[in-house]
Amino acid sequence: MVDFYKYHGLGNDYIVIDPAKLNFDLVLNEENIKLICHRNFGIGSDGILFGPIIKDNKISFKILNPDGSEAEKSGNGIRIFALYVIDEGYVTSDKFDLYTKAGKVKIEVIDKNTNLIKVSIGQYSFINHKIPVKLDCTEVLNQEIELLGKKEIINCVNIGNPHCILIKDKISKDLALKLGPILENHPIFPNKTNVQFVKILDRSNIKIEIWERGAGYTLASGTSSCAASCTAYILDFIDNNVTVEMRGGKVFVEIIEQEVFLTGEVSRISKGVFASEFIKKLVKH
Repeated sequence: MVDFYKYHGLGNDYIVIDPAKLNFDLVLNEENIKLICHRNFGIGSDGILFGPIIKDNKISFKILNPDGSEAEKSGNGIRIFALYVIDEGYVTSDKFDLYTKAGKVKIEVIDKNTNLIKVSIGQYSFINHKIPVKLDCTEVLNQEIELLGKKEIINCVNIGNPHCILIKDKISKDLALKLGPILENHPIFPNKTNVQFVKILDRSNIKIEIWERGAGYTLASGTSSCAASCTAYILDFIDNNVTVEMRGGKVFVEIIEQEVFLTGEVSRISKGVFASEFIKKLVKH
């Protein structure tokens, strides 16, 4: 029996736990999620993908952040889980659907040799109550707020999960570490938010730094790439096909009317079993 599988999408790593393959009863409460994801005391990851959960011929799974919360959607997590269900024979077609907390996601395998997978992330919205954001405006575009005594211009979008985007001439990891946690937990975001810092390179290329809700600074994020692209597109900085450069690598985003498609590679890392003493800690929680 295998207790866990580990994959990554451009350095954004996830542990897949398949309930059908565990040989003990695992309760994925906040304490256990934090322990498994801990990079010193656990396996270490940017999150857990728990599934498949099969009901009425639909394959769903949970996306669990390392802080114990559940995410609505994850572009890298979805592509990773798509590769997992292919690897384990749950699906045999190159086109299929998966279900997350945010609903149905369409999957297409573009290249099996490189594990290049295309995902329909869904529709985007800048409407404040759909994100949600507590600001006195209808669309959250070019809105001014104060952070650390300085005025900042933010844009906010929901793409199955909430995002806050700042377009800058210069971006860095230090900037993400400085402003990311403040924005994630800012009172205007009742459900907290993901944060992206975006540099426009040209009409076909952007570069981003990411602070992920519930995970912190990350090397790559699929929904962050889509959120940043949608914002740059709606503000007329880019065209509808764009390459997004992140610390972990590049993905490709296509915007067709209100629907956003994400294409990128995912990779297998390992699979293994939990040690008996580690299982005792999980069961104790």
